[in-house]
Amino acid sequence: MSLGRREILFGAGAAALLAQTTATRPVGRPAPLDSSRKIRMAVAGGNFGSTFFFHQHPNCVVAAVTDLRADRRRHLMQVYKCDNMYPSLEELVAKETRLDAVAIFTPATEHVRHVELAMRRGLHVFSAVPACFTLEEAERLRAAKEHTGLRYMMGETSYYRPGGIYARALHESGGFGELFYSELMYYHDRGDLNELITNKRSRFYEPDGSKSWRWGIPPLHYPTHAMGFLVGVTGERIKSVSALGWGNKHPFVAENRYNNPFFNESALMETDRGHMSRCNVFWLVGGAGERAQWLGDKGSLWMENAGIHGDLWTARPGENPKTTPVRYPDYINDPMIPETMRHASGHGGSQTFLSAEFINALVDNREPAVDVYKALAMTVPGIIGHQSAMHGGERLKVPSFDRS
Repeated sequence: MSLGRREILFGAGAAALLAQTTATRPVGRPAPLDSSRKIRMAVAGGNFGSTFFFHQHPNCVVAAVTDLRADRRRHLMQVYKCDNMYPSLEELVAKETRLDAVAIFTPATEHVRHVELAMRRGLHVFSAVPACFTLEEAERLRAAKEHTGLRYMMGETSYYRPGGIYARALHESGGFGELFYSELMYYHDRGDLNELITNKRSRFYEPDGSKSWRWGIPPLHYPTHAMGFLVGVTGERIKSVSALGWGNKHPFVAENRYNNPFFNESALMETDRGHMSRCNVFWLVGGAGERAQWLGDKGSLWMENAGIHGDLWTARPGENPKTTPVRYPDYINDPMIPETMRHASGHGGSQTFLSAEFINALVDNREPAVDVYKALAMTVPGIIGHQSAMHGGERLKVPSFDRS
């Protein structure tokens, strides 16, 4: 990544640590070798669901696809080279008897209901984010996984962004020292506010002109692209949160199904290890991207995937910190990625990794990297954070949904 005109010095000790913790450390468990098992899976949701690569894994066959819209069904059939399609997920799981798993990319407000539907039919599940929208749904999701014993994976992209991989390796090796503070950011501007109202063909509307689930969604109800940079790096859980929100009188925040008055929300969180984390999710902002900053008593990492300055690492040798630009290893060649899948993909390359990890886990009969407990730990703090913002920043406890 380019730093432009910025000149930065680098300490030799920190350089050796970075080389040890990132260049030689595997990203995940290796892809299965010489396995004849084929995972037969379905893909539900023809928008985001068409951008993954399950079918390129040598141990996977996409055997069925579904979407409520005919145009998206046709798109899924083309992408996954699958002629077997259904007009709804309900019909698919009722009629298909030889499936192992389903990838759910349906509207976010339907995720838990569709996970339950699939698991009742004995199917492992890959789900788009967020995991759930309410605490009651969080409990139902955990119960579905624990009662069935099936595998669940949430497709959180920040877990496999290069900055997230790099920070996780540094943390596991002790490179940060005590990582006492993090800043987590997901900025996704809604664009021209007049067009937001008038463009009925945008994703904020259904084909019939009614508003989609995206219209007016509370920012902290979609927190995982930010929270993944903490839960997915250190494994910490959030104990309490205090949040504030900002909005205006635009119909997006004045007239929505969630009674949400905020375009942007910012939360200050306390972890179960006594650390601090600030989580921002903004819908109306002069900026874009998923990024984070991790500050430790031995070193800090500054992730800036918006391309403003580049990513930076700072070590603390005495009173004269030395800073260097980060050069990420070529993670796509990691053993967890089958050779047939070693190519660029969306969300910073993460979608290839997510596709591979889900199939690898099913073939190996193990839990995937972003399991149901990590998924809920990335999602629930945002739900409570929005409640806090609605009460003027009141500090609220965050319930745990770890293994019961």
